[in-house]
Amino acid sequence: MNKNILYIGIAVIAGLLAGYLIFGGSTQTSNTDTENSNISDDHDHSGESMVQMWTCSMHPQIMQPESGDCPICGMDLIPAETSADGLAMNEIKMTKNAMALANVQTVKVGNTSSDRENAVSLSGTIKLNEEANAIQASYFDGRIERLNIDYVGQEVKKGQLLATIYAPNLVAAQQELITAASLKESQPELYRAVRNKLQLWKLTERQINSIEDTGKVLENFPIYATVSGTVSEKLASEGDYVKQGQPILKVSNLNSVWAEFDVYENQIAQFKVGQKIKIISNAYPNKVFDASVSFIDPVLNTRTRTVAIRAVLQNNDRLFKPGMFVSGKIESSTTSPSGQLSIPATAVMWTGERSLVYIKTNPNEPVFEMREITLGNRNGDDFTVVSGLENGDEIVTNGTYTVDAAAQLQGKKSMMNKDRLTAESEAPIMKIELPQAFQVSFRAALDHYIDMKDAFVESNSKQVSVYAKSTSQKLKTINLEGLGKMEKTHLTKSIKMLDAIGDNPNLENQRAHFVMLNENFVPLAKNIDGLNERLYIKKCPMANNNKGAFWLSNQKEIRNPYYGEQMMTCGSIIDSIQ
Repeated sequence: MNKNILYIGIAVIAGLLAGYLIFGGSTQTSNTDTENSNISDDHDHSGESMVQMWTCSMHPQIMQPESGDCPICGMDLIPAETSADGLAMNEIKMTKNAMALANVQTVKVGNTSSDRENAVSLSGTIKLNEEANAIQASYFDGRIERLNIDYVGQEVKKGQLLATIYAPNLVAAQQELITAASLKESQPELYRAVRNKLQLWKLTERQINSIEDTGKVLENFPIYATVSGTVSEKLASEGDYVKQGQPILKVSNLNSVWAEFDVYENQIAQFKVGQKIKIISNAYPNKVFDASVSFIDPVLNTRTRTVAIRAVLQNNDRLFKPGMFVSGKIESSTTSPSGQLSIPATAVMWTGERSLVYIKTNPNEPVFEMREITLGNRNGDDFTVVSGLENGDEIVTNGTYTVDAAAQLQGKKSMMNKDRLTAESEAPIMKIELPQAFQVSFRAALDHYIDMKDAFVESNSKQVSVYAKSTSQKLKTINLEGLGKMEKTHLTKSIKMLDAIGDNPNLENQRAHFVMLNENFVPLAKNIDGLNERLYIKKCPMANNNKGAFWLSNQKEIRNPYYGEQMMTCGSIIDSIQ
């Protein structure tokens, strides 16, 4: 009886426990779900759709959805700014603080009006009027005993004594004159010939008559100024020996000067000789000087892509000094069509081949994108736009280079890189045909090269030298018969670099030569057939002063020979040799 009661009690307890587990847990779960449902209703999930991207501080073009190592340099990735989410590939976003610090200003592109002032602003300098320059030269060989001109800028007058010269030839000619004077009755032709020779040496009639009358020979002869002006260049000094016709001084007449301006290639058609130009000097900002274009250089300066135009300015009051900066405004001979787009010159960045601007792509946010445009003529401080912009586009007019710098830092298309940066680039490989005998000998040298590369990885300069010498010896045994000029050059330079590596114990110097070695060695290796194992062509973008450098390896794992332990995994595989 007691046993039955015990069994019944155990069954009741088990039933209660089972009911609690089934219905009680369900109720709790239901309550929990209700709570979670309420939390879900109140919680803002807008941020959960934003995927956190990770980038490299040294290679901002790397963007990955999770943390890890940079595939280029091996550095730890850092969280990318979430503010860049939702932007197009080459768009950048600046903070309001950065915009304020750089004083970034924008303006909407508009059309030119038909009644707009059609003047072109130019910048230039005051230069010497070369038409008014004169050279004071020596008329005979001799030594300058005295030079009466002490400094550049000194004023000289026509007829002023410039220098005194000792001339041995003139001493002999004076003796001839004295002798010929005694024979002028019997030999008049000889007498006239001697006098003419002295006249050609710029001696005056008075000087010649004095020599003839006194019978005394002068040792030192004077040189007089033939023009008035300002000494612009001193070409000789006291004690110098000069030849007949050798310049002593350069004298410039500053009563007139040139105002010379540079005109861009796309502006040339707007100018012609005779056009009126108004000139303002920085020294006299409240004065306007009127002149006319007197010369247009027929030759384009290929370095600056400009042509010089010139105007002559009267300078009797010596207001203009050669070297002064001036600005000019000239009425353009062409007119801008009504309705043509126009932008400020400050908005344009020049790269030599391209004209670039930054447009604001979001009217409510500081989001910008670079755009290449084609420009027309320049009118004053504005350019007309041929293509690339539309009426109403908003462009950066101040702080343009700051925006471009931000684009470069974010790895976007910018002034310096036409396309987005990429993690890989192709090695300098060319397809060449190599003789079979060459390939056999070259394959033997590859093993020694791989050993040398491994020594570079370990930063062991002594082993590097050993393997560089053995690799060089292998290459020196190659028969050059059948090789083309280019192949011989690659081989010769490879041997030269290996010898330099082997002879220099300095590791940094060895690595510098290793860069040049691979530029010649890798193209040859690329064209070798029948290798025992696959070789990988790898590149470190940071080596060679961030220009990038290549190397060969028989391992897929990146082990950098240019930095060793400092940056062991910096680099990437860009190709392989089967």
